[in-house]
Parts: sequence; structure tokens; C-alpha cells
Amino acid sequence: MRLAAFGIALAFAANSFAQQKSEPIPRDTGSDLLWKKLGTGVRDIADRFDGVMGIAILDLTDGRIFSLNGDRVFPTASSIKIAVLLELYRQDQEARSGAKGKARLDDTYTFEPKDLVEDSRIMAGLTAGVTHITNRDLAQFMVAVSDNAAANILIDRVGKDNVNAMLRGLGLSKTMLRRKMIDIGAAQRGDENVATPEEMVRLLEAIYKEKVLKKETTTALIKQLSTLKQSYIPRLLPESVQVANKPGELEAVRTDSGIVFAPNRPFAISIMTTYDRDERAAERAISEVALKAYQHFEMRGKTSEYGRILPLPTLGR
Repeated sequence: MRLAAFGIALAFAANSFAQQKSEPIPRDTGSDLLWKKLGTGVRDIADRFDGVMGIAILDLTDGRIFSLNGDRVFPTASSIKIAVLLELYRQDQEARSGAKGKARLDDTYTFEPKDLVEDSRIMAGLTAGVTHITNRDLAQFMVAVSDNAAANILIDRVGKDNVNAMLRGLGLSKTMLRRKMIDIGAAQRGDENVATPEEMVRLLEAIYKEKVLKKETTTALIKQLSTLKQSYIPRLLPESVQVANKPGELEAVRTDSGIVFAPNRPFAISIMTTYDRDERAAERAISEVALKAYQHFEMRGKTSEYGRILPLPTLGR
């Protein structure tokens, strides 16, 4: 009798252990609630904005994406220059591998006044026929102060069709470089430079994850895109945070797209506005959305998925 009772107890214990061992780990963690809270906060900002806003926020660690009107087409303004910059670096990489007829970062340009257009803040101060600069310099002018003459020269050198072919190769069908900068006639015909917020963050993801460029070239591009500039995404963020972004502005349009290197949790973000009744309010709204996103990823970068702040691993343990 005792042996039978002992056997039943042993079998029950073994069965109980097996059930405990196979029980799945709960996945409905606080991180999901935190993500939902981010979405609620961002929607509140968009709802208060007097205009139309599209937003995409992509976690570059786990691939989760938040989207609000993220698949809608917006004017990019100067944010399209990210694609021009990427094509320049891509062609330079191919040229270094022996390809012919590609633009190189070290190719030189001699300044000619005929190339000037509106908002050419640096180029307008150069000496005609004397000043020699490289494509890398032109890219720096384009990124740092959004010089439109520099951008147009680079568009001629890399080729508008090549920029669009590169975008199509990444599966970005709604992002298009259709005209040069300050071509009002083209814009009036409907040839606007356009993108969706979702495609802009996918473009940034392709850069970050080295889908187009090798590691060394990717590092150089991100460094150049991280040049300090007047823009909206970093405006409310800590000064120490690296932001590789390119803002844009047109009448009733404000945009900004970039990679924000929140500690241990980088993310890509694109915020595009149009029909802006108050352009300053649009800029503030972009900055507020970026801050909400940064606060989320800064917290996620220092916590477990259950929300506990854990000490960083100690080497040697």
C-alpha cells in the first residue's frame, strides 16, 4: 500500500514538473504597454496640430514600427536630399571597385554663378572660376545648410534616374526625386519630390543596416548626415544625442527624417506635415513627436522587457 501511494505521488510530481517545464514564457509584458503609450502620446500631438501630419517611427533593434498616416504621400522638401546623398556614396563605392562613369566623392567642381538658385547660402559666396571643391564638399553644403545649388549640382552628377533606380531597388515605390531644388515650374506641373513617412524610415533603415553601402562607407555617410544643423528632430533632445537627419521646408510644409542614436536603442523617425496653417507650430509639433519617441527609446535602452533598470554587464564576469 505504501509503495503504491509513493508511486502515485512520484508520478504526480513528475507530471507537475513536466507541465511547469513546458509552460510558455508570458510575452504580454510592460514593453507592449509602453509602446502603446508612445502611440497615444504621438496621436495626441498630431490631433492638436492644425494641418496634416504623417509619422513613422521604426525600432532599429526589433523592427517594430509605429505609423500614423505613414503610407500617405507627402512633399519631402529637402529631406529628399538623403536619397541624393546615398546615391553619391553608392556610386563612389562602385567607382572604387573599378566601375566606370560613376561619381566620386573626390571629383572636383569649379564654381560657376549660373549654377546658383535660391537658398544657396554657401555657394553664393564662392569665387567664380577660382574656387575648386569636391563632391564631398558639395554634399556637406547640402547637408549642413541645405544649399540648393550644391544639391542640384550633385543631382546632375549622380543622375536623377539613378537616384530613383536605387530607391526602387530598395522596394521604395512612392519615394521619388522628380525635380531639382527650387524648380517652381516643375512643382506647378505636379512634379513634386515626394515620399511617405514609412518609406523614409525604411530608407534610413537600409542605410543603418548596411543594405546599400559597406560598413566603412556607411559610417562615413552617417557621420556626414549627423552634421549639426538647424532642424526639428533634435531641437528638444539632449545635446549629447547623435542625430543623422535632414529637415525640409516649403510653404505650408515642414518635414524631418533621421536616425536618432538613443543609448542602446537607436530608431529611425520621419515626420512630414503639409497644409500647415502655422509653420512654426508645425516645427514645434515635429520636435514634440521626436521627444516622445526619444523618451520611449531612451527608457527601453536601459531596461528589460519587463521595465526593470538593470546594471550594464561587467567585463570579466
